Amino acid sequence: MIVYIAPPANTFRVLYQIFPVFYTALTPKSKPVIDTQRRRWYSGSPILNAPTLNDLNLPLFIDNFILPVERCSGGYRTHIMEKAEGRNQTLIMEFILLGFGDIGEFQPLLFLLFLAIYLVTLSGNLLIVALVVVDSRLHVPMYFLLGNLSCVEICYTSTFLPRLLASLLTGDRTISVKGCLVQLYFFGALSSTECLLLTAMSYDRYLAICHPLRYAALMNGPVCGQLVAGSWTSSSLSCSIVIIFLLQSTFCDAKEIDYFFCDFSPVVKVSCGDTRTLQLVTSIISNIGALVPFLLILTSYICIIVTILKIPSTTGRRKAFSTCSSHLIVLTVFYGAVITVYVFPTANTPKILRKIFSVFYTVLTPMINPVIYSLRNKEVNDAFRKAVLKLAALRHRHKL
Repeated sequence: MIVYIAPPANTFRVLYQIFPVFYTALTPKSKPVIDTQRRRWYSGSPILNAPTLNDLNLPLFIDNFILPVERCSGGYRTHIMEKAEGRNQTLIMEFILLGFGDIGEFQPLLFLLFLAIYLVTLSGNLLIVALVVVDSRLHVPMYFLLGNLSCVEICYTSTFLPRLLASLLTGDRTISVKGCLVQLYFFGALSSTECLLLTAMSYDRYLAICHPLRYAALMNGPVCGQLVAGSWTSSSLSCSIVIIFLLQSTFCDAKEIDYFFCDFSPVVKVSCGDTRTLQLVTSIISNIGALVPFLLILTSYICIIVTILKIPSTTGRRKAFSTCSSHLIVLTVFYGAVITVYVFPTANTPKILRKIFSVFYTVLTPMINPVIYSLRNKEVNDAFRKAVLKLAALRHRHKL
């Protein structure tokens, strides 16, 4: 108090320098002498025999938590230090994906179901890609974007379905931490790419219906290539930022992830470090990556609907709407599934119900998209019919 509070402005400078010497040098040296003298004074009284400061088990108040400080050979050690050391000794190198729990006799049936879905998804999307490449009538921006979307769906389902099928077949549910982060990266990057490609397809339909005379100039090959390249690049970069932050986390508590693949939220739950920065960065990136495309899609379709309603004839309105009906159905399925999985569920939602919603979003949506485009699109149907006829003609020639 003499050093920091009492000295007024007119205190002599020499005296003001002597006080800190007493505070910083003499006080620590006098403490052992005072403690020894106190023991001599109160040695006859068991009640007044006060312990020294070093004999006390002092509480250390840090961040409103009382952490007992224990004396050891090297000084003092807290339980936080012991806990951190214990965690460092139990760092885990692999996770256990619990999947759908202990399903017992239903495991082979579930394996066959997911295998059939995976094969249908691969065959349907590969067929779309092949038709877009082979048929010259489909060499237009709309189908170029559709072919890229099918490629994304193939890669997307291949990030987790083969691993899920292997676990259902062998019963081995373990996955390395590195493998889990790789799966998380590709799942996030491909999901974001799919969202951006759907946005680009909305922009294509907007130009085709609202600005038909300028469509060829505004949506040409270079522009379409830039939209696709931008979708892949921006998605990869944004997910790389999240993974860089996630790589700094440590996993040393629970090995079990109550999910059927490595999604962000289940993985963060088993991290034993401070994940507030990671969650903040991920929240910002995911909100921007989801909200901006959604608003662009919504704006595009508002303009499309307004333009269609201005068409005087019913036939013209029907024809204009048919050019974007398939894409609109795919958008409804995609965003409906995303909202159901990531927006609606609360803490009271049963885990099995969340997993069912996730299966619909991650497994069934990629399988449904080719079906929607093949059933609702005349050009794709014609290209498929033409390809089947060509194959039948080739077989007939080989037989002859």
